[in-house]
Amino acid sequence: MYEGFLNLNKPAGMTSHDCVGRVRRLLKLKRVGHGGTLDPTVTGVLPIALGKATRLLQFLQYHKAYKGTIRFGLTTATDDLEGEILSSQSVPDLTLEKVQTELPNFIGKIEQFPPSFSAIQVGGKRLYELARKGETVEVAARKVEVFRLDVLDWRAGDFPELDLAISCGAGTYIRAIARDLGAILNVGGTLACLTRTESSGFAIEHSLSFADLEMQLQEGKFSPIPPSEVLGHLGAIVLSSEYTKRWFQGQRLPIPETPQKEREEASRNELSQTPSPLSPYFLQVYNEDGQFLGIGQVANSDTNTILSPQIVF
Repeated sequence: MYEGFLNLNKPAGMTSHDCVGRVRRLLKLKRVGHGGTLDPTVTGVLPIALGKATRLLQFLQYHKAYKGTIRFGLTTATDDLEGEILSSQSVPDLTLEKVQTELPNFIGKIEQFPPSFSAIQVGGKRLYELARKGETVEVAARKVEVFRLDVLDWRAGDFPELDLAISCGAGTYIRAIARDLGAILNVGGTLACLTRTESSGFAIEHSLSFADLEMQLQEGKFSPIPPSEVLGHLGAIVLSSEYTKRWFQGQRLPIPETPQKEREEASRNELSQTPSPLSPYFLQVYNEDGQFLGIGQVANSDTNTILSPQIVF
């Protein structure tokens, strides 16, 4: 039985759901999930949870990083090269300097409208399903956060291309950045290609392709990534043998006040938005032998500190 995580390098042409299905068949495992949907054309890091670890997906970090290419002078229905071309105009006079003057508009906390062809649900139906039927639905702008936008390369021409490295939070659509950057420059823009290089602490340098996974399985070398390597941003607590028994019984445990350093580390996790000493936060839980026991929620009051089981392994 496999328990833990797989850092999958998703190939182009497969949906995230397709990838989950293939992993399920390869590992002969029922419980498989993924952390963060990728469009079929997008390649790169797709965190896969195996077995009981599917219950831990909600506790992953939300930070993501991408490398992508924006093509200017072109707009499409999907905001990438897969969709119907809506407009096409050569823009040989567009320069990198002009583009760079507008990039700061897309850094920090920004609002963006999701692409019409996206997996967001409206009235129980996904936007791409409605778009394919020709139905137009107004979707409110969403607040997202972009931490960095770094220019990697620029290729001038009739349809110039910009290579970017992007670091952002959850829910950010790179296609929307391509579309909106083209719009603010009055030339149009669409996403030409995209690779996710990092997601929830998983890096592309350490990812496995399906070919890698199949080879490791054939050689008996595949080993899932343990939760401890993925959840370090939560901080940790070690329980005594007596407390371990009570943990498995689902009891709430009085514990010494968590050190300020661990409390700050736990609060940095996006699941705990408020770093106040009295705000609940989450910790990894281990026994004295280093065995992962699950995730606990810590609540501090003026009189005591309580650890409550949230996920028990």
